[in-house]
Amino acid sequence: MSLSRREIAAEATGPTIVAGEILVEIMATDRGMGFLEPLTLVGPYPSGAPAIFIDQVARLGGGAGLIGCVGRDDFGTINLERLKRDGVDVSAVDVSDRYPTGSAFVRYRRDGIRDFVYNIAESAAGQIHLTTAARLLADRAGHLHVMGSTLSVAGLKEIVAYALKAVRARGGSTSFDPNMRKELIDGADGEQFAALVDDADLLLPSGDELLAAAGVDDQHQAVTALFARGVGEIVLKRGADGSSWFGADGTRIDCAGFHVEEVDPTGAGDCFGATYLTCRRQGMEPGKALFYANAAGARNVTRRGPMEGTAGFDVLDDFIAGTARAT
Repeated sequence: MSLSRREIAAEATGPTIVAGEILVEIMATDRGMGFLEPLTLVGPYPSGAPAIFIDQVARLGGGAGLIGCVGRDDFGTINLERLKRDGVDVSAVDVSDRYPTGSAFVRYRRDGIRDFVYNIAESAAGQIHLTTAARLLADRAGHLHVMGSTLSVAGLKEIVAYALKAVRARGGSTSFDPNMRKELIDGADGEQFAALVDDADLLLPSGDELLAAAGVDDQHQAVTALFARGVGEIVLKRGADGSSWFGADGTRIDCAGFHVEEVDPTGAGDCFGATYLTCRRQGMEPGKALFYANAAGARNVTRRGPMEGTAGFDVLDDFIAGTARAT
């Protein structure tokens, strides 16, 4: 059966919104094997994949709104102040008097793999639900972005269902970043995951997430299967190797990455996805949007702290002018 396809909605349709965890991130300064010994930590840094994503949208001049919850504590304050400063609408972010702001402790193993210790479910981040403020934000949104890292949060399903219906009613669009951390996978809803893939006007997987989303073991077969299910366009994130765009008509665009020294990779994929989406919503063709997205992801890894590398077009243009690209 041929499925109708939708394009990514223009910025004039309404702001991009996202729902999910708002955290602080506290990271080890040295590599090692987990958190089984005393070690030096730095932070707290504003974090949470949805918060990083929407902050980058706002930095690029896109309309941006966030549905979430923080505690009435210093960790919540630094997140809200950062988001508001950068232009994010936080009117739908609750402040809890009972639960603390969520947290993520991060350590790098010697091979570069990251280990996370999260407090989400028993923190303010795990208490998000469909509030009146969330409905009001969704009712004027033009694009809904959903992140796989949030699927373990109990209240997300109702929020996404309402926001999806509201966005579609306005002629808006959706995107989905599978972004599943191994520490969070057990709480995810497999049926909801598949439905979000099927509904996506833009799918933003990294590496093997493309194969997992399609349920096959071959990249070409995965792309073909996903378009047959109704996905609008696919952007595959390849880290330092750049990215690739796939269109439903069989078109493919590959875009080389940038040569940078990695300091902290957390948030790079969120900055990439936010930049690609915002560029497309502002009317850029896929190749140019990929180019800016690669720059945003690469620049982000050169800063310690997941949200410290978010940047506007002026900063990205300077970065592009001064940074070598892979050939």
